[in-house]
Amino acid sequence: MPNLTIVAHITAKSDQIDLVKDSLLGLIEPTRAEAGCVQYDLHQDNEQPNHFMFFENWESRELWQDHIASQHIAAHRARTEGAIEDFSLFEMTQVG
Repeated sequence: MPNLTIVAHITAKSDQIDLVKDSLLGLIEPTRAEAGCVQYDLHQDNEQPNHFMFFENWESRELWQDHIASQHIAAHRARTEGAIEDFSLFEMTQVG
């Protein structure tokens, strides 16, 4: 079975870029240590520094759901409440 690929776009409010970036960076180490995490990479847009993107690969949707329910994700949500302008998430499967 192919990995589950997650693409998440996070847009910080323009006056909250540093807070959001620091919080997102703090997710990397604990997430990469989670069961089922194959890849977890954060990107920042070169032209729009308030736009971030996670590119993730997980062994299964169930293991990704465990990640979503993790304490570090809950802490991130609390820390950045009101600082995120927009968020979109795509669950994808590689087809070629």
